Amino acid sequence: MTRHGFIDIQLNGFKGINFSSPDLTLDQVRMATRELVKAGTVAYCPTVITSSLDNFKHSLPILAAAMRDKELKPHLLGIHMEGPFISPIEGARGAHPPEHIIKPDVDTFKHFQEWAEGNVVLLTLAPEVEGALALIRYASENGTVVSMGHHLAEDAAMEAAVHAGARVCTHLGNGMPNMINRHQNPLWWQLACDDLTGIFITDGHHLPADYIKVALRAKTVKRFVVVSDAAHLAGLPPGVYDFNGNAAVLAPNGRIGFKDTPYLAGSSATMLQCMNYLASLNLLSEADLWKVGYDNPLRLLGRRLGRQPSDTPAVVFKNNQFALA
Repeated sequence: MTRHGFIDIQLNGFKGINFSSPDLTLDQVRMATRELVKAGTVAYCPTVITSSLDNFKHSLPILAAAMRDKELKPHLLGIHMEGPFISPIEGARGAHPPEHIIKPDVDTFKHFQEWAEGNVVLLTLAPEVEGALALIRYASENGTVVSMGHHLAEDAAMEAAVHAGARVCTHLGNGMPNMINRHQNPLWWQLACDDLTGIFITDGHHLPADYIKVALRAKTVKRFVVVSDAAHLAGLPPGVYDFNGNAAVLAPNGRIGFKDTPYLAGSSATMLQCMNYLASLNLLSEADLWKVGYDNPLRLLGRRLGRQPSDTPAVVFKNNQFALA
């Protein structure tokens, strides 16, 4: 099977270009998109993380303009807002700046959609925070797919979120504290819920192989979506970089972590690399690999890809690995 690449619905930036930057430009989105397509990501959701309202007021219109651009339109599926409506608790909030985390609020989200020209297609929030259920109902009823992430919700809160319209779990297995109760924690309920699709970062650093195997058995191929969760440092050489005011180390093996801590700071992998790590585990056939890396994310968003430009590289599968043709 040959296709023009993979779909990435959680991608924060590439080659130094940060989609959450207060200095983001349309030309930067164009540059990042061209490089991503060359690397095997045929379409994606530019992802903005928890930021100041001024940042959102700048970046969301830029991304909306990109979606009107003739060159970029075939490759952009809509905006993924990962925050700012997440848990403020350390361990759950991950790399999100705590000073910009706010409670879920329908009116605030309406402003986001206005700035984004209605292009926020995926929203990650914490279901246990006051105001979350009302926002889940509003967003899901108005065309935005709602995902639970960066939270410490108990079972009842997660169940209520699903009844309100939540359909997805963002980077399930990450975005939570390293130490949790072995039975009473957000992980098991989300894995067991057949009404939720799970998003997983299969870059070889975020999740161990045995967890990926268990997650596939729990979610099945039908409800399993691979993302890169690539940070803006993806595609850059190893080194120490600024990450939201903190020092982050991009190691030679591709791992990005905050300096002198055990904490990850996003991924440096492309979808091609994530899919090849998953393929190396010998858990899925080629057809099923295409489902979790291409078909499922499009179905989740209710999208289909149109004709791609003639110079878009193809991706082929040979010797249990994907490669650019």
